[in-house]
Amino acid sequence: MAIAPRYLTKSRFKLAAECPTKLYFVGKSEYLDRSAGDSFLAALAEGGYQVGELACLMHPEGVRVDDLNHQSALEQTADLLKQDNVTIFEAALAVDRLFIRVDILKKVGNDVEIIEVKAKSYNAKADGDFRGAKGQLRKEFLPYLRDVAFQRYVASHALPGCRVRAFLMLVDKEQYASVDGLNQRFKARRAGGRLRIDVAPGTDANTLGTSLLAKVAVDGQVDEILHGGLGVGHGQVLPFPEAVKNLAQAYANDIRITPTPSTECGSCQFKADKWPANGEPKSGFHECWASAFNWGPDDFSKGTVLDLWYFTGKAKLIAHGVLKPSQVTIEDLGFDGQAPGVTGMSRKHRQWYICKPDWPGGGEFFFDKEGFRAAQRKWSFPLHCIDFETSAVAIPFVKGRRPYETTAFQFSHHVIDETGKVSHRTQWISAEPGVDPNFDFVRALRNALVNDNGTIFRWAAHENSVLNQLRAQLLSLNEPPPDRDGLVSFIESITTRAGDGKEKVAGPRNMVDLCELAEKFYFHPSTKGSTSLKKVLPALMCSSDFLRDRYGKPTYGGTGVSLNFEQPIAWWQMHDGTVVDPYLLLPPIFEDVSQQEIEAVEAGLSEDLREGGAAMAAYGRLQFEDLPTKQREAICAALLRYCELDTLAMVMAVQAWTEWMQE
Repeated sequence: MAIAPRYLTKSRFKLAAECPTKLYFVGKSEYLDRSAGDSFLAALAEGGYQVGELACLMHPEGVRVDDLNHQSALEQTADLLKQDNVTIFEAALAVDRLFIRVDILKKVGNDVEIIEVKAKSYNAKADGDFRGAKGQLRKEFLPYLRDVAFQRYVASHALPGCRVRAFLMLVDKEQYASVDGLNQRFKARRAGGRLRIDVAPGTDANTLGTSLLAKVAVDGQVDEILHGGLGVGHGQVLPFPEAVKNLAQAYANDIRITPTPSTECGSCQFKADKWPANGEPKSGFHECWASAFNWGPDDFSKGTVLDLWYFTGKAKLIAHGVLKPSQVTIEDLGFDGQAPGVTGMSRKHRQWYICKPDWPGGGEFFFDKEGFRAAQRKWSFPLHCIDFETSAVAIPFVKGRRPYETTAFQFSHHVIDETGKVSHRTQWISAEPGVDPNFDFVRALRNALVNDNGTIFRWAAHENSVLNQLRAQLLSLNEPPPDRDGLVSFIESITTRAGDGKEKVAGPRNMVDLCELAEKFYFHPSTKGSTSLKKVLPALMCSSDFLRDRYGKPTYGGTGVSLNFEQPIAWWQMHDGTVVDPYLLLPPIFEDVSQQEIEAVEAGLSEDLREGGAAMAAYGRLQFEDLPTKQREAICAALLRYCELDTLAMVMAVQAWTEWMQE
């Protein structure tokens, strides 16, 4: 039986363009791969596959090559290309050891268009030709441009005599949906390990309305890439054709390319959190750095400079051989070494405390009692903790909306009264397919918060940003709901927004950002400087006697305390000498999806959205999969539990800090 050739496909080329050494790790079960299996959930979270089908519907004459076997797909494509005029979806082309599947290939005579479809937002005015102020190709678009450049390179050699042009088809954020229910015309299902999109019968140009996609010619950018250089490892850059040949040979022969460590290693999909123990998947990152710097397990135990929070000078440190936080100097950080002032810690303080454990007091952690006390004096009881779950899919729910506008589908709300009593006061969720929940969300939130003038807490900027986006939606309506003015007034009362000039306008009951308080007044080394709630909560659990005593017994739950946990639960638990992260005590959101898949989705999101990645994926499934009723109910119940823990975690932070302040 013939062995199938190891082609350098466009997905493998994408990896190699990021880091050539990744070609050795990919596809091997013995290595951790945080991106493995993420395509299904990620596509549902962002609507990627729906965008692909929408692009195909714009070419109704197209023929799909659906065979997964490389050779069969090549033969089908070759047969179709015998026609003078043809449009092919997933056309297969190969030359030497290079293989591509083209999203849309259009052939008219000897003219061929290569169209790569991406669920990436595009604004013609802002994004233009994808170049920055200095004329360079912008980093956020470079992977897509390299992708289509590789395809044009392969197609030009596979189709001699044809003139091949390259295009990106992107989601046009300036367009508005002109029909209702557009996204519900694209339902997702899994078939044989693949994601399939079932398009509703009768879907055509008339039912789709205004096109939401922009077809952008990119031959100029592709020419620049093809005539430029590409890294091939060993710190070496070769001309594009030679580089592709080298990468293809290395992949075909399963050769590990010598790594060139850089700041990009911090986000490597083959990076484990620590040196793997026996029986755990191998970590490509640890192998690369061990090889490059002659490190062993002990060298990794205290972290690397990649852990420096919000520090932009990591590349310079690595270039100078400064690899461990303990090797970093004050001069490296540009820090004056002064203790925190009345406004609390700066980011330089937090970066320095990661490197040298000499924060004020010299204890297990640092907490600025006076800074926190000054902030607390401005609070009014009862205290309200709120958390939102949102989504931003490519194809809008209703007409009049743009792609990737915010959809707010859930919130949780905890209250602390003046006696310290905690209750899970209210919650709200809307998961019905095709229903736009935004304005009902605002109404429910208003009803939950307007009964008193107590201080409202959020964690980070997300809730403020979401409410301002919903305010903009309300104000843009040609046919607004009767209560629009009241909803807008409520939003303005609890948010900060941009004014007419450069100044910020804050409402009289503007939400207090607990994340900002954590950044200024609380540092624990286990967080590595991060102020993410999912980093801060485990740190608080490790260091707060109050939280241990309060939540170490199974007393949380039941009517009036929790809306979702009927049985009492102890959030503070110890396992193998370590305090367990409370989020790990929750049952999984999905019974049929691994935690690794969820983490892969979150890894692909921006920092401000990452903590809600699992919820976004869950909402995508509820919207675009035809799930059994019991499975839908189970996912909704899991979402409610997760969101409840988010606001309870905020309560715990307030409780721990308040107790320390009073000591």
